[in-house]
Amino acid sequence: MNHNSSVICIGELLIDFYCTDIGNDLLNGSNFEKQAGGAPANVCATIARLGGNALFAGKVGNDPFGHFLKNTLDSEKVDTSMLQLDKNYPTTLAFVSLKENGERDFVFNRGADAFLLDDEINYEKLKNASILHFGSATALLSDPFQSTYLNTMKFAQEEGKLISFDPNFRKDLWGGHQNEFVNLVKKCLSIANFVKVSDEELSIISSEKNISKGVEFFHNLGVKALAVTLGKDGTLISNGNQEEIIPSINVNSIDSTGAGDAFVGAMLFQLAKETEPELILNDFSKMKEITTMSNKVGALVCTKIGAITSIPTIDEVINIKHIIL
Repeated sequence: MNHNSSVICIGELLIDFYCTDIGNDLLNGSNFEKQAGGAPANVCATIARLGGNALFAGKVGNDPFGHFLKNTLDSEKVDTSMLQLDKNYPTTLAFVSLKENGERDFVFNRGADAFLLDDEINYEKLKNASILHFGSATALLSDPFQSTYLNTMKFAQEEGKLISFDPNFRKDLWGGHQNEFVNLVKKCLSIANFVKVSDEELSIISSEKNISKGVEFFHNLGVKALAVTLGKDGTLISNGNQEEIIPSINVNSIDSTGAGDAFVGAMLFQLAKETEPELILNDFSKMKEITTMSNKVGALVCTKIGAITSIPTIDEVINIKHIIL
């Protein structure tokens, strides 16, 4: 069997309109900067920037914003052959500003990303990929995308693929429906092999305040390898038998947008290079090595503004000593 090192990321690609009038809410902000956004798209861009093969599967509108997003991924050398341009729905837009108190003001105009259908997924490409990554913040919100997402995950499981999952909880999107989110995520956890969560998501999903108990909860649902990001404290990695906190590097953090996605992208980039990536999940010393490198990628993203624009190249990761404070 030929080893194919490609990673397919399924989820949303959208426009983030960032308010550049810092300290203003959306009511009073006037100036907005258009940026490509969407967690799975950030993961794809990271894999490609590091030199890997990434395909993006999702849907945008057949409008100027959709074409801008496609061009952005194309210029990052991400394969967009599974990106659908929808004639009926506009591209999904998010408007974000940072208020005086540091909280986000957030308005979400959901569009095309919600309407990805089963028959728009290229199952032949899924069969040929090494890893499938489900890291969408919006996929589980509603049908049809919710069903497409879960069905694709089940298909990947039947094909024996390494399945990566990042629940990407956004309070702004789920509002009072947190229980529904947790129930859907548990379905995904029972299918996924590798899962990345933040410490906050770990406690929301497991209802455990204690990190080790939360980790145990995830493994009991069937997760083989779990990475819990702890911000500047590094990343806890666990395979159910061993767990360890892998330290990060000290950087002058300016903007942490996309850091978690870059971490995931770096993990998957390294796993996809292996002939049998799922076996590596049980190799604790190798997982620690992979996590160390991924922590560096996540940290470097924090040193610049923007998600995709701040992703480092592999050379920048290797020559990191120039950046450390």
